[in-house]
Amino acid sequence: MGFFLGKKDPKLSEFIAKPLIRYGIPLSVMGLLLKEGIDTDLIKSAIVAFFIIGFLLFFINFIPILKSKLPNYTLQLAGLIGNTSFLGIPIAIALLSSKTINCTIGFDLGTTLFAWIFGPFFLKKNPTYENMPNIKVLLNALINSPASRGIIGVLIAYLFKVQVLLGNYLWIPARIVIAIAIIIVGTRLGIITNQKGDFFDLNAGIKYSILLKLFIFPLIIFVISKFLNFDIYQTSALVLQAGTPTAISQILMAEAYQVNQMIASKILFITTLISLISIPILTLFITTST
Repeated sequence: MGFFLGKKDPKLSEFIAKPLIRYGIPLSVMGLLLKEGIDTDLIKSAIVAFFIIGFLLFFINFIPILKSKLPNYTLQLAGLIGNTSFLGIPIAIALLSSKTINCTIGFDLGTTLFAWIFGPFFLKKNPTYENMPNIKVLLNALINSPASRGIIGVLIAYLFKVQVLLGNYLWIPARIVIAIAIIIVGTRLGIITNQKGDFFDLNAGIKYSILLKLFIFPLIIFVISKFLNFDIYQTSALVLQAGTPTAISQILMAEAYQVNQMIASKILFITTLISLISIPILTLFITTST
């Protein structure tokens, strides 16, 4: 539905997406968290996501053979930053227990923060350390994350002691909003296919980026989860979040800095299509190995 909507009327899909990002996703996150409550899983999964992505980015650029396979930051970030907000959370709701929601949202927070804090710095044509974000920019990135806004709403609800009431009222709307978010992902694919270019003409770098995003990165997260003694719920949430297709933010940043826009679009398009198969495979893998 979303795909054909995006192809037919891109402006209509953008009209839907803006209020969804600004109000819908934060409200849905509020409803889900108020239903389950905030715990340490959220903080742990956010830390894991943030630092593992940072370490892998450093590792890729430090090892010459890996650098040759993924020679630019567009390929590297597309292989590590997933669509955790619009696809990862809906997938977790559809496939996993509600107990995983804190881990799911935590991973999304860690990924989102890394993407918007360091992504613009790496994608600038002439980055310098003076361009590194200051405290104001970091806070802005944090507040503008839909998941962060949802958490702020939860804290306000607890402050005024209306968490139970809001949790009951927001639970059903939260799930509806998440379903609409999946449609918005589809509209983005439709909009992309309206652009000129062969999206199935993939060079080696794009193929390696796709392989990293959908298979290697989730496997790394699985091994780390086992090493940290995470239970089946925590492991499932983190692996599925790691296995989400490339984030829409990669296209937004590529367009903003006029760098490798077509590469970012191709990776987003192909990873989203392949994820229809790879995510069920990951789910089966998790259930049979835990």
